[in-house]
Amino acid sequence: MLTAAAIFAAGASPSLLTLVLALLVAGGSDAVIDIAQNAHRLRVQRRYGRSIINSFHALWSAGVVLGGGMAAAAIALDVPRALHLGLSGLVFVVVALVAHHFCLPGLDDRIADPVRATASVVENSRLRTALIFCGLVVIGIVACLVEDAGNSWATLYLAESRGAPAAIAATGYIALAAAQFSGRIVGDRFIYRFGQRTVVRPGGGLIVVGMGAAIAFPTIPGAIMGFAAAGLGVATLGPTAMNAADDLPGLKPGTGLTIASWLMRIGFLASPSLVGFIADASSLRIGLFVFPTAGIIVLLAAAAFRRGAVTVAKSGLWAYSRGVAIDEETADGRGVPAIRSRQSLAALVSAAAICSARCFE
Repeated sequence: MLTAAAIFAAGASPSLLTLVLALLVAGGSDAVIDIAQNAHRLRVQRRYGRSIINSFHALWSAGVVLGGGMAAAAIALDVPRALHLGLSGLVFVVVALVAHHFCLPGLDDRIADPVRATASVVENSRLRTALIFCGLVVIGIVACLVEDAGNSWATLYLAESRGAPAAIAATGYIALAAAQFSGRIVGDRFIYRFGQRTVVRPGGGLIVVGMGAAIAFPTIPGAIMGFAAAGLGVATLGPTAMNAADDLPGLKPGTGLTIASWLMRIGFLASPSLVGFIADASSLRIGLFVFPTAGIIVLLAAAAFRRGAVTVAKSGLWAYSRGVAIDEETADGRGVPAIRSRQSLAALVSAAAICSARCFE
């Protein structure tokens, strides 16, 4: 509700100061909502018993596209900005409140980490956890950087550097977003079967090869296919990095996810200025080498992810990642019944609805 109100206030702002303040409130509340949503998605995932986090983020991608479509329709129909933002905010606040009713009740019920045997083991575990966490954060930042670089520069690159008509130039980001959506829809199945590292590394390779070829041999079709390759390659990086950060041993529940999500926003902040700085110094084509460079970083940092296929019982991915032996008929090793399919479905649908509602706003 606070986000919707702040966005409405931004749209109806009579001055630059009120616009900045409204956007500041909207950005802060959105960051809190983002962490809370991902925490609940991962909780549903643990109860569901297999990787589904990427599918939730696919709905985020769909929400972005559809929200943009709503804005385009409002512009075409000459609907006042304040009216459009007010009505859309009201509609999706109602959607979120209804969906919230079906979310999982109570607090996160994850079990504690096993006690370490010796002080040296604890020290080594802390060092290893810190190194892995840094690698996951780097990949998350890179994922945000690639997403935002496509959003900010794809259309401009095709229009000004390649001379594409306006209608064609817009397809650069559309190709990236559509490929990202498709990759997230199928990404969970690949992660569940082959493991996080096996899926992430080819994603980095797609970014390097696709965008590298598009920049090295610049044509309009080649650039569009390059952006599509980048979207497909980056599809699972962000969600998987957040998932892995939340699963790290030695951290309190939610700590890894919160810090990683906060630091990942550096990618969104750095992308426009980084590419713009390089473009001003040389050309936008050279600036877009941020894409293949990001892919190389992913290839190097992918070791932070677990190796091998993920096999989980009804207790979910969290218990598997720690090697905790848990009865398949219990949810947390303390006799708590595994979530029923009906409750699981309701929680899944409600989390998806809240995700889409946030993106529409």
